[in-house]
Amino acid sequence: MYAEIVVDINHSAVDRFFTYRIPEALPVRVGHHVFVPFGMGDRLKEGFVISLKETTDLNPALIKDVARIIEPYPVLLEEQIRLARWMHTAYHCLFIDALACMIPAQLRGQRVREKTVMTVSVREGINVEEQIAIRKRAPVQQAVLRIVADAKEIPKNEVGKLLPGAASAIRALLEKGVLTEGTAGVFRAPDTPVLSEVEHELTPAQKRAIETIAQARSHSERNIVLLHGVTGSGKTEVYLRAIRDCIAEGKQAIVLVPEISLTPQTVGRFRGRFGDRIAVLHSHLSAGERFDEWRRIRLGMADIAIGARSAVFAPMERLGLIIIDEEHESSYQSEKMPQYSAIDIAAQRIKDTQGALVLGSATPQLITYYRALSGRYALCTLPDRVAGRPLPEVEVINMRDEFLLGNNSIFSDRLVELLAETFAKGQQAMLFINRRGYSTFVSCRSCGYVLKCDNCDISLTYHKSEGRARCHYCGATKPLPSVCPNCKKPFLKQFGLGTEQVEEALHKLFPAVRSLRMDTDTMRTKDAYNRILSAFSAGHAQVLIGTQMIAKGHDFPNVTLVGVVAADTTLNLPDYRAPERTFQLLTQVAGRAGRDELPGRVVLQTYVPQHPVIQFARTQNYPAFYQYEIAERKKMLYPPFSLFLRVVFSDPKEETVAKAALGYAKQLETVLRSALGPDGKNVILLLVADEAPIARISGQVRYQLLIKLLRTKRLPDAIRTIYAFHASQDFACASAQLEINPQELY
Repeated sequence: MYAEIVVDINHSAVDRFFTYRIPEALPVRVGHHVFVPFGMGDRLKEGFVISLKETTDLNPALIKDVARIIEPYPVLLEEQIRLARWMHTAYHCLFIDALACMIPAQLRGQRVREKTVMTVSVREGINVEEQIAIRKRAPVQQAVLRIVADAKEIPKNEVGKLLPGAASAIRALLEKGVLTEGTAGVFRAPDTPVLSEVEHELTPAQKRAIETIAQARSHSERNIVLLHGVTGSGKTEVYLRAIRDCIAEGKQAIVLVPEISLTPQTVGRFRGRFGDRIAVLHSHLSAGERFDEWRRIRLGMADIAIGARSAVFAPMERLGLIIIDEEHESSYQSEKMPQYSAIDIAAQRIKDTQGALVLGSATPQLITYYRALSGRYALCTLPDRVAGRPLPEVEVINMRDEFLLGNNSIFSDRLVELLAETFAKGQQAMLFINRRGYSTFVSCRSCGYVLKCDNCDISLTYHKSEGRARCHYCGATKPLPSVCPNCKKPFLKQFGLGTEQVEEALHKLFPAVRSLRMDTDTMRTKDAYNRILSAFSAGHAQVLIGTQMIAKGHDFPNVTLVGVVAADTTLNLPDYRAPERTFQLLTQVAGRAGRDELPGRVVLQTYVPQHPVIQFARTQNYPAFYQYEIAERKKMLYPPFSLFLRVVFSDPKEETVAKAALGYAKQLETVLRSALGPDGKNVILLLVADEAPIARISGQVRYQLLIKLLRTKRLPDAIRTIYAFHASQDFACASAQLEINPQELY
């Protein structure tokens, strides 16, 4: 027998399968992680078995043997190998890069091993009752014997937890030959909460949604469901029931959430319903915990995997359902190779395993809703909150009027009034601003100089807690100068708002009120998410201040007020998705208020109160927003009517990067028009290279080529041509990264 093996080397020169002979004594199977001799000197390299075959056209004398198997079980499912083949073609990535998405990084290079502990058991042939009777004057030894006998085999430290003073008793019993020592493998488990879960009576809309998901799981063609429900409409209960039905049929499920901060709350609810048959996968686990959670899934010890984007690759052998909550979030798109979309990966997996994919959101992506309305996806709507609770009342405050009336503070008079009322009632509030730090930039009022990063073409954000200005792109910091570096005058001033300044302003108004802040700066430790959310949920603070981390999915019954400090922050970004993202963010954060018995109120502070997006967010009317925005997209031929591709060129020297970008654009246009023929003029809507909006990051000068293609039957041909052309180039610049459907255009 022979094995086709991909060697674990990240280089295009070895991006193929190599044939190895399988020794008769080695039980190699597809998916096994193995050592094979490779390259000069036949040094052993890790590899993965992709397929087996009985014959080969190669000269048998030249074929080397597989050295040994690393793990006793295949680490890859055959379905995952098929998925890797698809990714290799769809994302034009190395095959080993696709496989690397599916296994823990700790497994490669054997950086983490299975954890073992010392155990004790009763020595074979020992009469336990007789030994207990002998030790009438040694009650601790008697108790240890009973515990060990009942457990058959038990870790030493577990006995110590059950019985204080057990260590010396165990030593005595070992010395006398009554007990014997051994070792056993254990799983390192993340510390996750368990929330009490009661099955609520379903609304008619929820029942229809569950029925639709069940139909999708048995439908080979229409197996993607968009669950569009307003905030607080009970989407999670639909997920729980759909998963229960899936597991009852012997299948398994994957649940994706967009933020690690949502994982503890989600896991707590699911553990309350399904117990320990749940595994958790996300980047804030320790290396050992992540490895062991993956092993639990691979060994069939978990029926449900919950986590962020990468959990979509969980090795479920009986996969029947994937749920992607808050499907509109950009965090489901990978920014590094392979630049996969978790939604696309999920769709491919359930197509292979004949399961169903559920995309849930109160504010779905326009392209998702477009596909649902066109009949490509099944559409389920939850139009009302559970138990007939109303959506929160939303007030839009014109901050221009506040200024003219002499209010120069961060908060409008109305927001201050409602905050005071909320605190007086013993209720909680959330304050949202999508910028961290204290001030967004520092400028000289004399000459107009703006303090910028030395490595990036971007202004520095002032962080008062650190007493330094920080670049949010490369992380560089510098102390705040006392005088302007340009004109040497002492007129530097901080402008713009961040979470730190909002927190400071709140404490000036309400000194006795305790607040918690949730942004990237406060989330640096492993347990920060769980600690802050648990403290707020337990009522240890009256206000939670944060960035978009607080806008999604959180359910705090005592939150009755949400204040959006600057509702138009993201509205004017240079991206066609700015209106969509602003509407999504405002609607999601507004949905945190009034989720239980207490009614909710929302204050949106803005300088453009009549902007259509602000008004649609005020009424939380997604269908009306969709009709408005899809008409704008059609007028401008933006997605879903077209597709953007981008090539970002970077190099320390501007001359080098400019030459590379402009030359590439000229050649590509010629190649593309030649490949498409007369159709080219209709398909290519835009193909232009220029300096990127952020012209320098981390010392690298940036140019970008922006390509906009019309969605026609020739679109796949155009994409293949672009990828083929890109792969054929020998770039003089440091980097040239091709992105399809880029998440940012600056």
